[in-house]
Amino acid sequence: MPYAYGGIFILSLILLPLYFMFVRKKQDEKWLFILFLCVSVVNLGYLLISVSKTVEFALFANKIAYLGQVFVPLCMLMLITKLCGFKFKKWIPVSLISLATLIFALICTTGYLDWYYKSVSLGFEAGGAYLIKEYGFLHPTYLIYVLAYFVALFVIIGISLKKNKGARQKLAGLMLVIVLGNIVMWIIEKIIIWHFELLAVSYLMSEFAIFFVYFLLQDYIHVNDVPKITAIDSHQLGVDIATMPMDIKIGKVLLNVKEGEPLSSREREILEMMLQNKRRKEIALDLHLSENTVKTYTRTLYSKIGVTCREELYALLLQ
Repeated sequence: MPYAYGGIFILSLILLPLYFMFVRKKQDEKWLFILFLCVSVVNLGYLLISVSKTVEFALFANKIAYLGQVFVPLCMLMLITKLCGFKFKKWIPVSLISLATLIFALICTTGYLDWYYKSVSLGFEAGGAYLIKEYGFLHPTYLIYVLAYFVALFVIIGISLKKNKGARQKLAGLMLVIVLGNIVMWIIEKIIIWHFELLAVSYLMSEFAIFFVYFLLQDYIHVNDVPKITAIDSHQLGVDIATMPMDIKIGKVLLNVKEGEPLSSREREILEMMLQNKRRKEIALDLHLSENTVKTYTRTLYSKIGVTCREELYALLLQ
């Protein structure tokens, strides 16, 4: 058992330099790095438990594992929310971090109070140690905490599947598979009496899957603080736009929409036609609107996206 945990721990560590090599260069996605760090901490805790010789050391290692575990669902929520095309208010992550800290503080009462664990002893199996736990009355708090995150993830992914089409919808579908995989592992672990922590494998698979998504899509995900471009070579612009799938064009632009200012269905229609390089007159004819109405929609659209003209709009597609 210690060898299995050791191998999983090493694999989780490998993702940390991979983040700086392949993701950090294009995007400063802090939640992805924090997820990798938390999973490494979880697996370190499991490894230390498996090599424990005393209950005291095993409890210390168990707290290390929980230190990572309470933050893993938070990181996944932040990442999946962004990949599905949504944004949180700034106070929400702060509140969730505070809640995770509170849950961890509850777990740290182990060994001093009987709130989380009534009693703990050490067992041995397959060459490794494991904790034999009798749960206290506040232990269900952590289970409710995890279930709440699963529900939140399902809601966000469900909305994304219903609201989006094309590439963004497929991405949401992949996120759903990742979340379902974690749920299945979690349920199996609760049902089957086996002293190996299946979540170690589940977390590792999830972070590799999410890393793979970021690795493939890093050229299509908005980089924060992209400078505005007011002049673009028309030949380069025409070639790039002509060969880029519409789903990716729309996705690139939507990632720049200001928080709390979603596009209306009409604005999205006009955006798609603009990305097809249609002029205002053509758009007005296709939608049976006046040119002045299209101009008004276009002005509002530019304001929500944070650009001032078509050149700046098209420049977002070249980032």
